[in-house]
Amino acid sequence: MKNGPNRRRLLALALAAALAPALAAQTKTYFPARGSWQHKSPAEVGMDAAKLQEAVEWAEAHGSTWDFERDQVRVFGTTLGSLPAHRAPTNGIILRHGYIVAEFGDTKANDPVYSAAKSFLSTTASLAFAKGSIQDVNDPVVKYVHDGGYDSPHNARITWKNHLQQESEWEGELWGKNANFLGAEAFGRGEMKPREIHDPGTYYEYNDVRINRLALSLARVFGAGLPEVLKTNIMDPIGASNEWLWHGYGAKSTVEIKGKAVESVSGGTRWGGGLWINSDDLARFGLLILNKGNWEGKQLVSEQWIKDATTPSEHGPDYGYLWWLNTKQKQWPSGPKTSFAAIGNGGNIVWIDPDHDIVLVWHWAGAGKAVDGMIARIVASVSGPDSGGR
Repeated sequence: MKNGPNRRRLLALALAAALAPALAAQTKTYFPARGSWQHKSPAEVGMDAAKLQEAVEWAEAHGSTWDFERDQVRVFGTTLGSLPAHRAPTNGIILRHGYIVAEFGDTKANDPVYSAAKSFLSTTASLAFAKGSIQDVNDPVVKYVHDGGYDSPHNARITWKNHLQQESEWEGELWGKNANFLGAEAFGRGEMKPREIHDPGTYYEYNDVRINRLALSLARVFGAGLPEVLKTNIMDPIGASNEWLWHGYGAKSTVEIKGKAVESVSGGTRWGGGLWINSDDLARFGLLILNKGNWEGKQLVSEQWIKDATTPSEHGPDYGYLWWLNTKQKQWPSGPKTSFAAIGNGGNIVWIDPDHDIVLVWHWAGAGKAVDGMIARIVASVSGPDSGGR
């Protein structure tokens, strides 16, 4: 009897060793091939099927009411680029360990994701640093871009990091919109009152004119349009479709770069244009970022970049390099502090949860607490021996 506890301990260790390979295989991330995606039942990845179904039903009952014709100009002012005539109903995908465990609606519908495009812009920017085209995020943009946009003493102090954290305070006009957001016709309900302009890097303001300036500056550094850069370096390697489009404002935002006409893209669909993409392709992008920029052994995005991009800025509302964070659990009280997301108007979100190895894509989510309600139900569904993150 004296040896009983020791024998039980040895048996437990032996059992754990025997199960280790199976558990490791179970939690190994799956990367879908182009044109196909494996599904797993919730139980296979340590999730409760009934609770996950509650999450899907919640999403289907809490779709967005955003309407292009009714809302666009009223909320954002005069458009510059194109908009689709209609949009799909609410739709989305939930991944665990890379597998689809739930989906709802038309996940192949290519619709604008509004400011979720900003996180794609951040990821595209990372490639310039990885290639050495830009040496340091703290370098002034004027060191690389010489088109007059950074000639003033104020703008000359703006760094790439200032732009990426929306703390640039860039002054000027771009594509017919002023960076101060002054004018009801131009900006609709988004019109702002005149205010003091602060030093670059000292004040946060969510501002699409300045984001569009960043997009133009990056295009000049790459010497090419950003959709081409994103497609070649990110979207094709992760097996995305050829259906997604990243628009600017047509001729209004077309410039000459290295002797070629290049349409400078927008960082959202506030004034039309922007990234039009389906939930399937968004889920692939989310899976790449969840896996710290690595896709099946190939490092497409610097792991250090993703770490920096998801570190809170000094002045923003829990904001990184064009990613929304949850370190204070204010964005999603029901989600882990480590979760973060690309977010766009109209209820567009790619939510990434490293703690539970989950990606949620929700195209056209409802307003208010709809997203947190969805996250609460997804987190509640995680259970069983495979419940931990990687």
